[in-house]
Amino acid sequence: MSKSQYETYEAYGLRAALPGAPGGALPARYDAEPAHARAGEPVLPRQGAGGPPGEGAREHVSPGLRAEDADHGHGFPDLRSEHAGPRADDDGGEPDGRAARRRGIRGGDRPESAVRRLLPQALVVAFLAGGTSAFVAEDKAIELSVDGHRRTLHTFADDVGELLAEEGVRVGAHDMVAPAPGTELGSGDEVAVRYGRPVLLTLDGHRRQVWTTAHTVAGALEQLGVRAEGAYLSASRSRRISRAGLALDVRTERAVTVMADGRTRTVRTNAATVREVVEEAGITLRGQDTLSVPGDSFPRDGQTVTVLRVTGRREVHEEPIPFPAVRIADPTLFQGTEVVTQPGRPGLRRTVYYVRTVNGVRQRPRPESTELVRPPRTQVVKAGTRPRPASVHDADHLDWHALAVCESGARPDAVDPSGTYGGLYQFDTRTWHGLGGTGRPQDASAEEQTYRAKKLYVQRGASPWPHCGARLRG
Repeated sequence: MSKSQYETYEAYGLRAALPGAPGGALPARYDAEPAHARAGEPVLPRQGAGGPPGEGAREHVSPGLRAEDADHGHGFPDLRSEHAGPRADDDGGEPDGRAARRRGIRGGDRPESAVRRLLPQALVVAFLAGGTSAFVAEDKAIELSVDGHRRTLHTFADDVGELLAEEGVRVGAHDMVAPAPGTELGSGDEVAVRYGRPVLLTLDGHRRQVWTTAHTVAGALEQLGVRAEGAYLSASRSRRISRAGLALDVRTERAVTVMADGRTRTVRTNAATVREVVEEAGITLRGQDTLSVPGDSFPRDGQTVTVLRVTGRREVHEEPIPFPAVRIADPTLFQGTEVVTQPGRPGLRRTVYYVRTVNGVRQRPRPESTELVRPPRTQVVKAGTRPRPASVHDADHLDWHALAVCESGARPDAVDPSGTYGGLYQFDTRTWHGLGGTGRPQDASAEEQTYRAKKLYVQRGASPWPHCGARLRG
């Protein structure tokens, strides 16, 4: 880019024609053309110009152009000032008499012809001068900073976006551009670009990805509004963040209360787990001791953690298993009569329980294992279906209840200490079977026992009951 408004014009050989430039305005040697030149006649020098009479006919060129300019096709007049010094072909130094010819033109042409001849040339010069001035005015000096690297440059861009495109600076959604890309530019403005950098931030146990335009960890924490006083940082504050980003773990300082062994301790910590906080409080976990919250969980500000002192032991319990019962219909027995043919026996189950004590308080036992020591045995009962006789003659009028109270306390399942006699009336098994009974008498119903006792009375009277038989008659 040109630093001077005149350098552009020098490239075109127009420096002498600019107002205020060295050499001043158009040189005086370009006079009005003769009237006959307009009619297509050759330009001839005036008498006394110093050139041969036919010289003008040989150079049939446009007014104001030198022959060498026409040969080269420039289309522009030689506008160098006469004050710049004599040319090699001026005034006697030219063998072809060109200096004399120029003097002849100045002296003999009419002023109006010269004005007409020079007017198009003046318009071209004025247009170039005005366009170059606008060209210079559009040039802007801008200070561009890209990620801290500053440089000053010249540009014709109208706004910030055009400038960045012109300089090949590509920006994304997470990059910062100040002023905004659509902002109009003026000379002396400053444009700053800061690239975004991804940071995988784990802040007090919560992980998320954020973006920052800061170059260091300290700058990123300040930009993200993270309170870092007394915090643990996985990277130093001075570490630089590359365009690829980094992973950063930040644990701020928190107040955690630990309760153990009847005492309360509050510690300020930036530990990563609750277990670390308990250790910082000077508390040791032993054996089965545990915590009120998971030990590997993240400690929160204001959290209370209780240490649980745990002891445990095992206890063995044996538990009976009830036996099932099966009833079988027996037509040989009177209705209401039941005879146990196979007595039931309960089973036995052994269970091992774990009993836990937490801070001295016994917890509910928790079963650990179970063993079947003995299975239960099913009880088999025969139930009579035979219709019962209405009565036994000559025995219905007796006081059988008084006899039963005397013999067994009126208990149908009573058995004497020897195990020989049983039931309401203390039958022995042989006598019972002889009267038509089955099984054991104490297993039969009270009605059947009374019925069999009446039959025995009919056969033998009150003799089977030597001590209580007198009660039959009141």
